[in-house]
Amino acid sequence: MTLMTEPPEPLNIHTLDPRSLRGLAHPLRVRLWMSLRHTGPATATQLGALLGESSGSTSYHLRQLAAHGFIEDDPEHGEGRERWWRSVHDGTRLEEPLFRHEDPSVRGAADVVLGEFVALHARELSTWVTTRRTWSEEWSESTNVSQQTLRLTPALSAELGTRIHEVIEEFRSRTVEPHTPDSAQVRIHTHVFPTRSETSPAPPSETPPEYLPELPFQD
Repeated sequence: MTLMTEPPEPLNIHTLDPRSLRGLAHPLRVRLWMSLRHTGPATATQLGALLGESSGSTSYHLRQLAAHGFIEDDPEHGEGRERWWRSVHDGTRLEEPLFRHEDPSVRGAADVVLGEFVALHARELSTWVTTRRTWSEEWSESTNVSQQTLRLTPALSAELGTRIHEVIEEFRSRTVEPHTPDSAQVRIHTHVFPTRSETSPAPPSETPPEYLPELPFQD
């Protein structure tokens, strides 16, 4: 196995603010942006075919993403009739204060974006389940789909999430070169959140929250 000899550059993580959050808060925009991040530069026509949308619709929403600083023209595809787009950032941080913002439109936008991220995770996992027989036995045996339940405090839960990301960063430094035989992109989803069991319902006086559970999100 060939390992990269140089340490990876620090990731360019974009922390969403109310303005940029509103610019991203549309299901198709989230899908377009995530597609550019995961599969690389593409045109509106290519993305439309990938996502089952018209090129006119994808073109409009791509321009909106560019206006809010999420994507930009790809200089390596400067020639041609159609614009090529690429993602500006490696990841996004959606922090808890946005879910508690005084402006209801900001809270609603945060719900839309996080909901689309979670839906994307579900689609990716479903794709793996339905196509796993097309992968080698080694890849099938290397995957991990698991579920654990622990009783923790908020502080311990936050520490657990931090420790998980520290392990991921350790493996980022061991990333293999793109053309290494039998290598592939590996997607890692992390979900750490509180739940209530049927035997421990919410107190009767508690009002259902307008936002999703307290969980800073980074993808």
